[in-house]
Amino acid sequence: MDLNSILSQLETNNEEEIRRLLHQYNGENSRTFTFDPKEEDLRSRLCQGLLTVLGRQVGSCCQSTCLETLRILSRDKRVLGPVGTREGMLVLAGLARLQAGEEGGDSLQEDAQTEEEEKVVVEALKCLCNVVFNSVAAQQVGADVQLARGLCSRLHAARAGCHEVGLFSLRLLFLLSALRPDVRGGLQRELHAVGLLTEVLERTLDLRWVGPYEVAHPGLQALPIPAEDNERAMEALKALFNLTLSDTSDEGGDHQLRLVTAIMRHLLMLKTQTEDKTEEAHSHTINLLSNLPVSCLDVLIDLPVQGGQEEYSGKNMDAVQVLLDFMEKRIDKGANYKEGLTPVLSLLTEGSRYHREIRRYIKTQVLPPLKEVKVRPEIGSTVRNKLVRLMTHVDMGVKQSAAEFLFVLCKESVDHLLKYTGYGNAAGLLVARGLLAGGRGETLYSDDEDSDTEEYKSAKPFINPITGHVEEPMPNPIEDMTEDQKEYEAQKLVNMFDKLSSTFHQSGTI
Repeated sequence: MDLNSILSQLETNNEEEIRRLLHQYNGENSRTFTFDPKEEDLRSRLCQGLLTVLGRQVGSCCQSTCLETLRILSRDKRVLGPVGTREGMLVLAGLARLQAGEEGGDSLQEDAQTEEEEKVVVEALKCLCNVVFNSVAAQQVGADVQLARGLCSRLHAARAGCHEVGLFSLRLLFLLSALRPDVRGGLQRELHAVGLLTEVLERTLDLRWVGPYEVAHPGLQALPIPAEDNERAMEALKALFNLTLSDTSDEGGDHQLRLVTAIMRHLLMLKTQTEDKTEEAHSHTINLLSNLPVSCLDVLIDLPVQGGQEEYSGKNMDAVQVLLDFMEKRIDKGANYKEGLTPVLSLLTEGSRYHREIRRYIKTQVLPPLKEVKVRPEIGSTVRNKLVRLMTHVDMGVKQSAAEFLFVLCKESVDHLLKYTGYGNAAGLLVARGLLAGGRGETLYSDDEDSDTEEYKSAKPFINPITGHVEEPMPNPIEDMTEDQKEYEAQKLVNMFDKLSSTFHQSGTI
């Protein structure tokens, strides 16, 4: 479509014609993400023209159509000069009904809205998300006019409007906290956003507290999280991840983070509408748990059990089992180990290192008493086999994460690790830790000890320590030879030694 025609029409006050042309442009470009470089200047002028129209008193239908066009254009970071200004950002913030400005930000425009007015708010928030993501200048302006404060005011309200208003408010908060460390610091210290996002999760998931660090859903536990609620919860988790990257002790300290851990446990036990969405929810939950102090992880297991787990001091291991299942599923996927697998490996490693019951439970699942000693430890379909294979992975981070996890399960004992993995698989870790000669790591563990099976005890003298399994005896190469063949091979060996000795003497080598 000819952009010059649109630019000419924007200079008029004919809202209907403006809407008609923009509606056609939007339909043609709704899925466009790569733009013609030759029209870069025209698109930049179009951004400025749209902001001019939006600054006039035009109807909601015209506003939403203009914002939709601006959202499409904001996918191209090269044309955002007019939008990333203070004036442009304030126009968008006003349409998003966020009270922005250095001296404002504590109040929120929350008048009753028609469906079309609500659409304007949503489109303005979407534009802000794109512009903040693609423009460094817009990120600076967003910090200057305190967009984060306006977003927190909206999220403080019990009703954040429609689903999309809440969703894109959370997404914009996530982007600002990810891209601007100064905004992240203000959210932590001044706006108490960790507590605020905890409340958002409580409302979104309809939770109630039944203990100091135990939450429940008033409905049936078997019901999956509704899709829209799950979307908003994931955005809240992503924002919380940013805010917990650094110390949050001045925002309520250990208590606040334990509340977060309790909600994370609840999320691990819930299902969503699809298996993929459930896995995504668990992934965000694990990422956030990895940021929290390891001392908070006892909240995952300090719940009543229905019996059968007395050997773990009565601790509830349901959430830990979900983490183990997630880990194995990510291993089986066989791709993207660095981002998809290492966070859960790191979480399970630290949980096992500092919480005895967690380590004991995981060891029974991953390293049960050894019975099969005739197969190399990396061969097979058990969790142990899969993790041992990762110990020689080409990616250094993946290799180290898997090895460290198994090492901690063995209470950082070199002898115990070699028993389950073999020296060849463990060599990389032992070199890195300076433990080639044996010994233990630096962490102190309890005195509980696993006992060897009878199968392992009887086979132990015959296990090859390099490969970690009992090897089949090699056939005797001269067993089937005749006496003449044996004499011939022996004479050939003598001749080889004579030739080698002669070569050494000639070269002066001793």
